[in-house]
Amino acid sequence: MSRARQVAPPREVEITLNGEAVSATEGETILQVAKREGIEIPTLCWAKTLTPVNACRVCVVEVEGSRVLPPACARKVEDGMEVQTHSERVRHSRKMVLEFLASSVDVSTTPDVSRWIDEYDAAPQRYGPPAPAFTAGERDRLRAGHHVAPDGRHAATVKQPPKIDNDLYVRDYAKCILCYKCVQGCGTEWQNTFAIAVAGRGFDARIATEFASPLPDSACVYCGNCIAVCPTGALMFKSEFDRRQAGTWDEDRQQVTTTICTYCGVGCNLELHEQDNEIVKVTSPLDHPVTRGNLCVKGRFGFQFVQNRARPGEREGDAPPPPHAADGTGASGNGASGNGSGGHGPRGGGPPT
Repeated sequence: MSRARQVAPPREVEITLNGEAVSATEGETILQVAKREGIEIPTLCWAKTLTPVNACRVCVVEVEGSRVLPPACARKVEDGMEVQTHSERVRHSRKMVLEFLASSVDVSTTPDVSRWIDEYDAAPQRYGPPAPAFTAGERDRLRAGHHVAPDGRHAATVKQPPKIDNDLYVRDYAKCILCYKCVQGCGTEWQNTFAIAVAGRGFDARIATEFASPLPDSACVYCGNCIAVCPTGALMFKSEFDRRQAGTWDEDRQQVTTTICTYCGVGCNLELHEQDNEIVKVTSPLDHPVTRGNLCVKGRFGFQFVQNRARPGEREGDAPPPPHAADGTGASGNGASGNGSGGHGPRGGGPPT
């Protein structure tokens, strides 16, 4: 008979955070402790549902005795550690990172970045005007090791036209900061579809499907979990993209309603974002024990039936309703059977599955 393995509980440690003694639990990261203490550390590539990859480097802090500035999202606390979250060295590093990002990437839809640029006195414009934008598909054809020398008068840019090759979501890689969160969510962290990966090297690196094929020809299953973790708006609902283009997207006018997905019995929680009496996008709570922010294609995008408010026969091109359809009996007079034969859903009245 085997005995259950007993694991010792994590021990408490004490660190010095910005000159103050703070208690922490062994295994916690500096970022977690700072959040608990009410200290803001900027983050872009970190997400509570993903493993830290230390890509964006805006969360770096100064640790006494460390040669480099470690990322707070990944560096775990140690007993006796002395941490400065906003030292001059840290502020200078964050300023440079923000300047590099904002001078080469469209951060107009990235939350908090404009505030951080002001807070850290970053000046992205000092690198000069942006270089000419890439044409559609041009960056996809770049080859590793074949670089064009910059002219020294323009700031390098990843600007390019958005990829609109399906009706569900848009890939606007002019806003991509290569945080890798979409690759993680599509890969081993959650979906295990591996439809996207990083292609290229250096400044030519970009997120791509296999052989840069259009999304409908790729392995993508349209779960939209990449959209859920994208921090910049590089991946965006088509409904949101269209409204932003038309100038009608207004989050201040939106209401969020939490409900349960009707498509199966898993019980995924949905957050329905509604504007002007229409669902404009769907998210899922990151702290929900079932979904952890993830959904399938039905839960993420299958909301259009809610907005089909016309009665049968009222839409252009619809066939007229059968006799007695109004009273639910149908032509046979037997009505919708209990096994779902008279309707779309499992009991005859739900959405199609």
